[in-house]
Amino acid sequence: MAQPQVNQQARPWDPKFTHADRERWVCIYPAYINSKKTVKEGRRIPKEKCVDNPLYTEIRDVCLSAGLIVGVENKTYCRELEHKDVKYRGRIRVQLKNEDGSIKDPKFPTRDSIMLYVGETIPKLKTRQGAGASSQSNTQQQQGAKGQKKKGRKGK
Repeated sequence: MAQPQVNQQARPWDPKFTHADRERWVCIYPAYINSKKTVKEGRRIPKEKCVDNPLYTEIRDVCLSAGLIVGVENKTYCRELEHKDVKYRGRIRVQLKNEDGSIKDPKFPTRDSIMLYVGETIPKLKTRQGAGASSQSNTQQQQGAKGQKKKGRKGK
């Protein structure tokens, strides 16, 4: 069963925060797992394991289905060139450790393990599989339209 999403405002940093406090959770931006980005633009995992233009909602859904405790923030990655665009917004915070500092889930000991899991799982989502089939049919329709003659007077 998926854990509930935590909606808590971020507080100013305090060295007394424990690993259970939201400010100590790891951050994942969609740019970290975007195959269209370079390392200079913010990609953090190998390109073969990345996804084309992931959304924060997809990352959130995958993390929740894995049983991780997740928080969503309305933030934009600092290296994002189109930071005003809504599709680039969203930062996911994931709780990696318990309050005593022990690892919460042995499947995800590091932030890299979470990003690799998310990169492998997003292509399996129903929303991603449906999009691939519809884009193929659109390209076939466009190819058929190219062979038709234009109507009207010649030269105008």
